[in-house]
Amino acid sequence: MPFAVVDGEAVTQLPQDLYIPPYALKVFLEAFEGPLDLLLYLIRRQNLDILKIPIADITQQYVDYIEMMQELQLELAGEYLLMAAMLAEIKSRMLLPRSEESEDDEEDPRAELVRRLQEYERYKQAAEELNELPRMERDILQGSAEVTERRVDVKPPDVAMQDLLMAFKDVLSRAEMFARHHIQREPLSVRQRMAEVLSTLGGETFTEFQNLFDPEEGRMGVAVTFIALLELLRERLIELVQAEPFSPIHVRAATVADGAGDNADDAAIDEKAAAD
Repeated sequence: MPFAVVDGEAVTQLPQDLYIPPYALKVFLEAFEGPLDLLLYLIRRQNLDILKIPIADITQQYVDYIEMMQELQLELAGEYLLMAAMLAEIKSRMLLPRSEESEDDEEDPRAELVRRLQEYERYKQAAEELNELPRMERDILQGSAEVTERRVDVKPPDVAMQDLLMAFKDVLSRAEMFARHHIQREPLSVRQRMAEVLSTLGGETFTEFQNLFDPEEGRMGVAVTFIALLELLRERLIELVQAEPFSPIHVRAATVADGAGDNADDAAIDEKAAAD
């Protein structure tokens, strides 16, 4: 029993090498989406009027095309053969003699074919226009890379502790210039001074470091203000900036990255005071 049949001949032995059938490498370039597409191509190729189809010529060309496809051993859909039969019928109806009385009443045998061709041409043109629109994964490629979450590290102030102590020493020396008074004053609160400093630094403008001290308060007042500034700096509620070494130090309120309101600073101070 043969294990294969090639061109009608039984093959009973395996080939010594790769066997390629005679028609395996034939390439057929013209491709149509159906019989109407083929008819429309034959009409447009000859610049014919679709309303005045020379049915005899078109039928002959259509049949020649069908025979060529069969010679190339290409499978034909049944609708191609059905269209060939329809063309043959139209051709035969047009060849039949007609009386003068029936010429006006009888419909043109090509009318139905013309209607179908016109409708198909409209749909084909609309499909081509849609195909020209940008298409995802064909004309537009969407980025699929995952964006890694950025971690923002808070940069510590670029002011050396030595510069800060020198500025504090300068403020103390200015406080010594005022005469001392033996007036009993209320004890100074670091928490209250922290709130006063934040109130003074309201907004995003910079304030010179020395302007935050009141020399008239004496050494005690200057020390309390300095401690309040250190606490605010530790809690990252203020920022220190120095343009260059030994230049004036400027202070401003730190921006709240999470979008908290103005009460965030007071809440931080209250939390610190409660811990103390």
